[in-house]
Amino acid sequence: MYKPIFNKREVIVFRQFKRKGWSLFACLGREVVISVLSVATLSATKAASISDETWRADSAQAVKEVWLGDVGVTGSRAPLTQSQAARMVTVLSREDIQAAPVQSVNDLLKYAVGVDVRQRGALGSQTDISIRGGTQEQITLLLNGINICDAQTGHNVMDLPCQLSDIVRIEVLEGPAGRAYGTSSLVGAINIVTNTGALPHPEGEKAYPHPLPKGGELFSEAGSFGYAKVGFSTMLPSFGGVERGFFGGGLSASYQRSDGFSRSKADHLNTDYSGSKAFYQGSYDDDNVRISWHAGLADKGWGSSTFYATPRWQADEQYEHTTKFYTALQAETKRGAIHFRPAIYWNQSRDRYEGYRDKPDVMKFNYNRCNVYGVNLNSYFDWAAGRTAFGAEIRNEDLVSGNLGEPLFAPQHISGTDRDYTLGLNRTNTSAHLEHNLLLRRLTVSAGFVAMKSSQSAAGWHVYPGIDLSYRLGDSWKLFAGYNSSMRLPSFTEMYYKLQGYAADPHLKPEEMHALEAGARYVSPTLQAKLTLWHHHGTNMIDWIMDTRLGDEAKWQSVNHTRINATGVEAAMGLDLKQLLALPTSHTTLDLSYSYITQDKDLEEGLVSQYALEYLRHKFVARLNTSLWRALSLGLNLRWQDRTGQYTTFGGDVLDYRPFALMDARLQWTQPRYELYAEVNNVLDNRSYVDYGNVPQPGAWFVIGGKLRIPF
Repeated sequence: MYKPIFNKREVIVFRQFKRKGWSLFACLGREVVISVLSVATLSATKAASISDETWRADSAQAVKEVWLGDVGVTGSRAPLTQSQAARMVTVLSREDIQAAPVQSVNDLLKYAVGVDVRQRGALGSQTDISIRGGTQEQITLLLNGINICDAQTGHNVMDLPCQLSDIVRIEVLEGPAGRAYGTSSLVGAINIVTNTGALPHPEGEKAYPHPLPKGGELFSEAGSFGYAKVGFSTMLPSFGGVERGFFGGGLSASYQRSDGFSRSKADHLNTDYSGSKAFYQGSYDDDNVRISWHAGLADKGWGSSTFYATPRWQADEQYEHTTKFYTALQAETKRGAIHFRPAIYWNQSRDRYEGYRDKPDVMKFNYNRCNVYGVNLNSYFDWAAGRTAFGAEIRNEDLVSGNLGEPLFAPQHISGTDRDYTLGLNRTNTSAHLEHNLLLRRLTVSAGFVAMKSSQSAAGWHVYPGIDLSYRLGDSWKLFAGYNSSMRLPSFTEMYYKLQGYAADPHLKPEEMHALEAGARYVSPTLQAKLTLWHHHGTNMIDWIMDTRLGDEAKWQSVNHTRINATGVEAAMGLDLKQLLALPTSHTTLDLSYSYITQDKDLEEGLVSQYALEYLRHKFVARLNTSLWRALSLGLNLRWQDRTGQYTTFGGDVLDYRPFALMDARLQWTQPRYELYAEVNNVLDNRSYVDYGNVPQPGAWFVIGGKLRIPF
């Protein structure tokens, strides 16, 4: 894609917009002065965190030359482009994904400075993701704008069905995101956007004589600890015509396995891994409506080592197996005064946990099945005062389990076993939102609220407001500030988990968060920089704590902290060293980022926190990408972090988390038809670091791989 440079002609002034090709963009090649609220021109972006479209025009020349250079992302309900949105959104682009030495989205998110990634196992077997000092339960994860969070537990939320090659971008919204993504996004949200494959035909006005040629990709990797991965990803041929619209889609699948990097006291492999993924996505696009859908499967099993062990229960041969299904159907109208964006989805997760691997006679396996059904309607319209969005969502979360919940009226059989689900819980969450966006020449104001009610609580509706402002100083500077609030219901695990060393409280209160932030962003051809100051005030924050003074009787208990105040600063800078230093290489960039967090909550002597009070006080990330010679490039990524908090060893000692640094590297040879690469995670072979108490981590991990692109 490219941005054409046009010769300047006489100025044309528009005083009214119509959804016709000739109304504005058919006149490209001339300077355009808009004399009404420019928010009206955004109706073609349809971003809402789920689309990235070109402007439409009847002219074939316009189709070829015009593109939306500003990626359509949003921190609001109404679709806005990244530069015009009042709230800042961190975007990991497709280029970032392809250049990073990672095997999973989990690993990729380590490089987002405001994101805390705590891994119990490698290859994304189990990862806790949090934002700005929160916990893994307090964020919302979305796939193409659809909430795929698991009401059972946040530990397995990153079981994604798509490949890295399917992903167009990853959007990270830091801070309460109730207005944009629903009330469960207490401290932030992560939206993973995949490529649905519907593209306009290069010959705009002509119908398709043949399907558009697309392409496929075969990939394979191998590495340390018996690691291997094979798979494919393909964009299916698009077809259709201008009168009928365009169909597109994609299909991907993979298998991944590893022997693991550690052994139990009985000398058995206890961090092995195997898993499969399959993902189908499609779309239909015409002048009246855009429809998209996806269906995915993620199935994996992994040795859980000491993942859930406690000083009282030091089991080191745990095992877990999860299966997740994802389905969603979305649409968006393009004509009429009001744009409607309905969606319906169903996600299911199945989980089998073995406290002692393959030994149900020693400890019964724990089975869980959680179905989530949802339907929502987002709408927006433009008028003289700006753009207004409104809508509602109904989400039902239904759990049946062998360990979590209340006794079922009628037990349900567990497929493939001789046991029944005897416990369960069902709740329906209803929410409604209203938001207004005012986009002036330099000032953007976005304000609104989300109201929520749950069948789990006897309380009525609760309202959580928010407002964001941004002011553009010329073409390079932007100042921004905002206040946002949200809430989160406790997960089923936080309410009911009662096994070895754990005692949950079913009467936990919902968490609430109120947050302020302010900052500035600077963008130029050689430098991009951002500075953000933020403050979170949380009430009834949920945590697991242990009183180590009880010795062998100590247990992890779920509790509500009355309040936790957290304050932080984030700074990021990206440099184009090739332009800045006039380097002879074709590409060299350096990205530096740092975050600092402090909290005012301290526990009594002898009490240890497992989540809420264990946060990254310091995090520093440095990323260097450079072209070495011809098609050979090198990426170096350094991450240093210092976590506050303590953990109790199996010997009974209480230790502080210590700072550690990890470096990853990727050497890559890229050609149009193929790609070869070698990666090393943890280049310095650091084996002493502790990311999570009593859970061993691997040393250096080597991976070699290749991709073969097949056009068809």
